[in-house]
Amino acid sequence: MDVRTLRWFQQVADGTTLTELGDVEGVAQSGISRALDRLEREVGTPLLRRSGRTLRPTRAGLAFRRHVDAAVHELDDGLAAVQQLLDPEAGTVSLAFQPSLGTWLVPGLVSDFRAAHPRVGVELLSRQEELVPAVGGHEAVELEFTTRPPEDPTIRWRVLVREPLLLAVGPGHRWAGRGHLDLAEAAGEPFVATHPRSHLWEVTLRLCRDAGVEPQVALVCQDLPTTRAFVAAGLGVAVLPVPDAWTPTHEGLTMLHLDDARAYRDVGIAWSTGQPMLPSARLFLEHAVRRTGQDAPDRR
Repeated sequence: MDVRTLRWFQQVADGTTLTELGDVEGVAQSGISRALDRLEREVGTPLLRRSGRTLRPTRAGLAFRRHVDAAVHELDDGLAAVQQLLDPEAGTVSLAFQPSLGTWLVPGLVSDFRAAHPRVGVELLSRQEELVPAVGGHEAVELEFTTRPPEDPTIRWRVLVREPLLLAVGPGHRWAGRGHLDLAEAAGEPFVATHPRSHLWEVTLRLCRDAGVEPQVALVCQDLPTTRAFVAAGLGVAVLPVPDAWTPTHEGLTMLHLDDARAYRDVGIAWSTGQPMLPSARLFLEHAVRRTGQDAPDRR
């Protein structure tokens, strides 16, 4: 059914004459009459009856009117919701992030953004899954903070922060007093590993193998705080990121700089080019790039 015709039916049922309605809508009275006739044929019964100069709803018209009112009201609410999303200062931004980024990067960016744009809502999703991007999928996520460069050519990735990767050792370790290390010296050392499918462990393996070391995994952890705790307990060493905002959470944990120019991981923000980005999401993307002060190009 034509929505415009349903709105005309509502107004005529309220007592508006066809002449008055035609003047307001800029449509010939005959055109409105034909549209209402088509509506009655679709419903299968007369909905309006003439009473002097006006049309009044029949009993069927009264019953139909209640449902038309509800349907049009829901439609108007839906249109208003879409318009709110299209307003960059009144929409909602959906953000996904790796848990390791939820302790330092994400809170500050979201807090600053909300202070500058208080009417914009922010929906946050922490996800362990790194192999499958949150953007461009079925999770209705527009932006994702991730350390894993996307393989999908429809997903763009902008580097925001470069985190140094250092070797963490416990307080009683023989290297605790050193400032830097060549990973080749770590041959035979027990490693506390992050989970095998994490991008951090992939980078750790690359750094070790470039140094001619096959890491001996003693323990596998699912998150960085647990990894730090196990290292601090003397259960092994680990290659860990050290963002600017990071402070040691375990007394005595020592971080050694690695003699490898590639000992870092990039943290970026990803979005899909396969769907239009809502203005509020574009606003947050620009905020994140400006706030981190990175001039790195977009990557695929």
